[in-house]
Amino acid sequence: MAQQKEVQDQSHPLYSQDRSTVDRLLAAQAPADADLVDAARLLSRYDGFPGAFDLQNDLERAIRLWGLDLVTLQAKTRALWQGGYKPGAIDQKAEPVGSGFDASADPAP
Repeated sequence: MAQQKEVQDQSHPLYSQDRSTVDRLLAAQAPADADLVDAARLLSRYDGFPGAFDLQNDLERAIRLWGLDLVTLQAKTRALWQGGYKPGAIDQKAEPVGSGFDASADPAP
């Protein structure tokens, strides 16, 4: 008699962190660049993972809500990375923020 191998829903060590990210992605009506990158990153992370099926389904639902499919999402994120996208980077056009100290100026007498 052959034994049947049961497939168990494995837990991923980053599930709770990723769950909050996926919830944020589901709430995004018009995804920002960071949202696209996060969706692609998480889809890649969970691709073939034998568990976290709710998270995987919600990721797929988020990109469908944005009017995208996996191929289009990957093309968009590839273009972002090739264009110099940096995670967490602030708007390059914003004025620099700093202490105001100009080290090149002569000290006051």
